[in-house]
Amino acid sequence: MTIFDQEMVGQPDLKVASICRAEERALVKLDLDFSDIRTYPPAAHAGIIILRPRTQSKPDVLALLGRLLPLLGGGEQVSGNLWIVQENGVRIREGSDR
Repeated sequence: MTIFDQEMVGQPDLKVASICRAEERALVKLDLDFSDIRTYPPAAHAGIIILRPRTQSKPDVLALLGRLLPLLGGGEQVSGNLWIVQENGVRIREGSDR
């Protein structure tokens, strides 16, 4: 589901994160605020994926999604981790409760 599907456009990040946590949904964002592990500790979430495209143009975002999707079934766990997906690679920061 998207922010638009859930009619949460414009809601504060903390509320979005809280709802995703309650629904056990991974959060996929272009927003670097969610990479702050003090505010959004990865272990407390069903996964946080930050997309860092070169620009926020549709082709650049889709290119990162194309890089991400094959990794989701490849054995790396999303839940409890922070993923940063960039053009040149993917970094995974494991939650501290492991």
